[in-house]
Parts: sequence; C-alpha cells; structure tokens
Amino acid sequence: MQTQEQECQREIANQLLPPSDLQTTGCPGEWDGIACWPQAHVGETSSVTCPSPLLPQGLPIVLISRNCTSLGWTNHSVSYEAACYLEDTEEETEAEDRYFSQVKLMYTVGYGVSLGSLCIAMSVFLIFRRLLCTRVHIHLNLFSTFILRAVSVFVKDAVLFEDPTADHCTMSTVTCKVAVTFFHYCIFLNFFWLLVEGLYLHTLLIFSFANNKKVFWSYTLIGWGIPSLTTALWIVLRSQFDDVGCWDDTEGALWWMFGGPILISVCVNFILFMNILRIIGMKTRSPDSSAGDKSRYRQLTKATLLLIPLFGLHYIIFAFFPHHVGMRARFLLELVIGSFQGFIVALLYCFLNAEVQSEIRKAVSKCQAVSKSSSFNMVTQDTV
Repeated sequence: MQTQEQECQREIANQLLPPSDLQTTGCPGEWDGIACWPQAHVGETSSVTCPSPLLPQGLPIVLISRNCTSLGWTNHSVSYEAACYLEDTEEETEAEDRYFSQVKLMYTVGYGVSLGSLCIAMSVFLIFRRLLCTRVHIHLNLFSTFILRAVSVFVKDAVLFEDPTADHCTMSTVTCKVAVTFFHYCIFLNFFWLLVEGLYLHTLLIFSFANNKKVFWSYTLIGWGIPSLTTALWIVLRSQFDDVGCWDDTEGALWWMFGGPILISVCVNFILFMNILRIIGMKTRSPDSSAGDKSRYRQLTKATLLLIPLFGLHYIIFAFFPHHVGMRARFLLELVIGSFQGFIVALLYCFLNAEVQSEIRKAVSKCQAVSKSSSFNMVTQDTV
C-alpha cells in the first residue's frame, strides 16, 4: 500500500493540468488512503478497483466511482468495505469489536472520573485562595490540560464514531478535522505541562532564590506557547500538503511535528527525574542540611517524583515502533491507564495534600463553631 501511494504521488506530480486550471475546470488528483484518483475535468467520472492487497478472492471485482463536479470530488459510489473482500472471519471481527468496545468503555469511564475529580480539585484551590502560589498555579494549569484532554476525547469520539456505518478510511469533513486537531492539541498541551512540572521542581532544587513570578511566566510561554504555535503550523502544512481523511493518521513526516516534541519532552522529564533523585540524595545525606531543610525537600518532591516516572515513559516504549506493533498493549497503556492520569494528579496534588486537608479541616471547624454559636443563641433567646 505504501508503494502504491508513492507511485500515486509521482503520477499526480507528472500530470499536465496546472493547479490553477483545476480550481475552475476540474478536480486535482489525490490519494485517499486506499486508492489513487487521477485528476479529472468537471463532468468526468473516474473509477478504480480494490488495490492489490485487498483484491476480492473468488468474488466479482466491483468498480468504485467518483464524479468530478465544480465543488470537487463526490463521495465514493461504493465503500471500500463493501467492494473489497477482507479475510477476517465473522468470529474474528466480532471478537475485535467486543475488545474495542470494552476499551472504549474503560477509557470513557476513566476520563469521566478524571474530569470530575479535576474540576473538584480546581474548585478547592480557587475557594481556599490562601493556598495559591507559583507551585499551585502550575498545578492548576496542569489540571486544565487534563480537563481539556478529557473533553477532547469525548468530542472526538462523538464526531468520529457517531455514525457506526461511516467509512472512516475515507471520511473527510471539516467537523472531524477540527475534532482531531483539537484532540492532538490537547495531548500536546498535556505533555508539555507535565514537562513544566518537572522543570519547575528542578529549578526549585537548584536555585533556592529563583524569581518565582519570572519563572512562572517563562514556563507559561513554554506550556501554552510551543503547542499553540506548532499546532497552528501543522494545520497550515496539513491543509496544503496532506489534506486527506480526518487528519487522524499517525504516519508520515507531518505527524512528527506532534510526536517529536512530545517524545523530547518525555525524555527531558526522565532526565530531570534522574537528576532530581541525585540532588535529593545529596541534599538529604549532607551533614549541613537541617531537619527543616530535609523536610522541605521531601515536601517539594513527593508528588512530582511519583508523577514523572508514571506519565510518559510508556510513550518511549512504543515511540520507535510502527503503530501496528503491540497495538493491544499500546491501547491499554495509552488509552485505559492514561485516562485515569487526571484522577491520580488530582489525588496527589490536591486530595492527599497536607496543606489542602488542613485548610478543609479549618473550614469545617469554623462552620461547626458558627453552627454551635447560632444554636446557643437560639436556645438563650427561647429561655429569656
């Protein structure tokens, strides 16, 4: 299929009709992910058969046609699923459908739990504003990227899988492209704010008197700026040079505009993690460190040291393999386990945080005191 795609791209490049003429008199040639469609004038009909890897075995060959109109190519006359014979048995297909349905159910539950817990965690920090500091502001940005990630998954699933009979190999609408782009952008943001968490902790351990305000705005530019600029550039390049399908494929050079920076961020986080372990070991073993300093170092690192090895290392395992290798293990790690990451973040950074628990206890005690005082006043008034 890859060889046929390369041949198709060469044929399209060698066709004589200038692109300027195609805008008014015809349709450009294209590779739709399965077959090659030569350029055509308005009113012409092009037909193809199933590509050689999917040729029907013992069944009549079906022509798949498309018309060239002034608005562009029409939809396929017959879907590839209907025209091409696939070797999977009915039992294998049903087993795969059950597996993917179970995976979808599990990661939907996971993202739902993460979304709810993160919203509660953000509300807690916003209500108890005395807890707000540079570290917590970075946590809140990380929470927001996990929330966006969960929302993007729900949006993408609703758009791409709303119609179970749709041909996902050839579906190409503005709505599905927007949904997939939003999904990629949110994943990108999430990995970069995990990187910011590691960078900030590393900065605190090395520079005791760092300008927190300046550091925060520098990391904000990294966390939001790089993913936003890269995504904008990817949209322009994708629409110009690879405007095929719903942009949800993970092959080709353009995909590495997302995959490359994400992989780099994970590797940097791993290096930071190892260096943080080294620094903590040196500082806690140092005879010059007081008990208070040691307690501060442990408090600063406890949550992040748990998160850095937990998030992203599985990406390194699969990053250098083709997408189809270890597909089931990849699904379990990236979809199912990954869907609960937001819940774990909220648990470690908020619900199990000693400062948060202390503020909540104070608020509860204050409410109880006010309630007892009100009850006492009512009893006194009744007695009088």
